Amino acid sequence: MANSEQKDLRVGTLNWVYRELIPDTPNNKPPVVMLHGLVCQSYSWRDVMPALGEYGFRSIAPDWIGHGSSSKPDIRQFDYKQETYIQALSDYLDALELDRFSLVVQGFLGVTGLLYAAQNPDKIERLIILNTPLPPTADLPFRVKMMGWPFVGDMMTQDPLLVDRTLEGAGPYQVADEDLDIYRRPFLKSSDVGRALMWTIRAMKVPQITEQIAQGFADWQPPTLVAWGQSDPWLSAEGAKDFANGLANGDYVGLDQVGHYAQEDWAEKVSEAIVPFLRQQDML
Repeated sequence: MANSEQKDLRVGTLNWVYRELIPDTPNNKPPVVMLHGLVCQSYSWRDVMPALGEYGFRSIAPDWIGHGSSSKPDIRQFDYKQETYIQALSDYLDALELDRFSLVVQGFLGVTGLLYAAQNPDKIERLIILNTPLPPTADLPFRVKMMGWPFVGDMMTQDPLLVDRTLEGAGPYQVADEDLDIYRRPFLKSSDVGRALMWTIRAMKVPQITEQIAQGFADWQPPTLVAWGQSDPWLSAEGAKDFANGLANGDYVGLDQVGHYAQEDWAEKVSEAIVPFLRQQDML
């Protein structure tokens, strides 16, 4: 079985660092693009990608701009607003020459992927949503909001231990030390990642975004799976079920004992949910 490789791609002034797994025996299906959430990285998909590769799926997982090893531009060059993120994502996917793909989104940054999908439904083969704000009642948790506050946010986002507190505070498990080391590394290398996180949170207006999602998905047709870590302390499973039930081709599956960062908490359960859903293409 092939392993994922870390690559980078320059798109305009931005450098995207991403993981890609090309299977030994491709299945000729559209590739799968996986987007991580706040205070996270493409590393979180490390155990899901081989499960997809086992069934012939090429998978691509980028570090968002401002996260991981991708560019962390100054706010004067990149304002970290949703429309700016959507355009950056669109440019990145175009540079990869992806005309059609399945999309997996997770977390609060996952809303960018959903808004992109709503604007480009013809590009989306299948959509998978993991613990991403969906109903109008969703909002950033208080502690994450604090990361965007003046003065307080400046201090919080420069502390590498915020990674531990955030990843472990959003689910029922401790993250292994060797994995936390990788998540902390960007914060230890440069203050830019903390500032980018602060600017991202400051610009994120979740109630307005979920309203845009509701409008954008009113006539959504591509098959969609909402797979939900039910031990998420931040986002309601009931809102996720309602969203899935409101789609023409939506389905919901609950992931027991899994938190907000589902792919980090229990990659096997995530894989068991999404691989059969993606393989259903064979029966269409």
